[in-house]
Amino acid sequence: MTKLSVLDLSPIIQGGDAALALRCSLDLARHAEQLGYQRYWLAEHHNMPGIASAATAVALAFIGAGTERIRIGAGGVMLPNHAPLMVAEQFGTLASLYPGRVDLGLGRAPGTDQATAHALRRHLAGGADTFPQDVVELLHWFEPAGPGQAVRAVPGAGLDVAVWILGSSTFGAQLAAMLGLPYAFASHFAPAELDRAIAVYRERFQPSERLAKPYVMLGMTVVAADTDAEARRLFSSLQQSFVALRTGMPGPLPPPVDDMDSRLDASAKAMLAQALSCAAVGSPAAVKSGLEAFIARTGADELMITSSIFDHAARRRSFEITAEAGAAFDLAA
Repeated sequence: MTKLSVLDLSPIIQGGDAALALRCSLDLARHAEQLGYQRYWLAEHHNMPGIASAATAVALAFIGAGTERIRIGAGGVMLPNHAPLMVAEQFGTLASLYPGRVDLGLGRAPGTDQATAHALRRHLAGGADTFPQDVVELLHWFEPAGPGQAVRAVPGAGLDVAVWILGSSTFGAQLAAMLGLPYAFASHFAPAELDRAIAVYRERFQPSERLAKPYVMLGMTVVAADTDAEARRLFSSLQQSFVALRTGMPGPLPPPVDDMDSRLDASAKAMLAQALSCAAVGSPAAVKSGLEAFIARTGADELMITSSIFDHAARRRSFEITAEAGAAFDLAA
């Protein structure tokens, strides 16, 4: 049975601000909880005018305080930006506040440009190159402290924090398999190595104390509305945002337009077709068909649905339709 979860980039819309984005994120998390989604993740990005979740652990504390049951987590924390001990303390704090509900997804990209990465870390030594060692160190901080241990994560040591490896290539798949951790693939924006990464992870998985068998979660963009035409119109906000990002001009999420195809040249159309190939856009019937086909292709244990829609009411409705589509063929937990 494939579960459904939510990845929220906490979009800052044109004419809005981060405060509005975070309030909308809390409302969406409560909505997702009522609809039966498994987990609600926020992602770490920096120097992005359209994303409000840079301080991911802080934002998750806000989400956790306003929800009751849904799992909350990072999808993900970009570990090269942080000392593993500090991440353990942050997520140990969340696990102390919301026991049994906290996930920690770890990525090795900086989640930003190189200039901002330098501002975050002051130096670029190590970084992605030391990601496997940093993950192992972080896992150590969550273990119960031993006798005479000079440094420990307080809070963090001995607490229940579910650790995931994120990726968009076979690198993360191999690491997750070696460490016996669940694996989440960023197919919602970087699907090129999806099938190979899944195969590598499943073939090489080694059981651990944290996980007995492989567990794959895949990102998927879903924009659902009552009609195909309205869904395509809502989808144009994300398409515009992708084009702006890939051309070096990121900004707030723009309002939808009715004539998106006419605004795109051939190269932009090709880029969007590739980057957003793992997407279901349309009416309830189209979304149900898209989810079903993606699961049949991949055998995913869980789908993490992302839906950047300008109008918050329309975004809520999109997640309603998606939940109903999942229930129609017994997707949701």
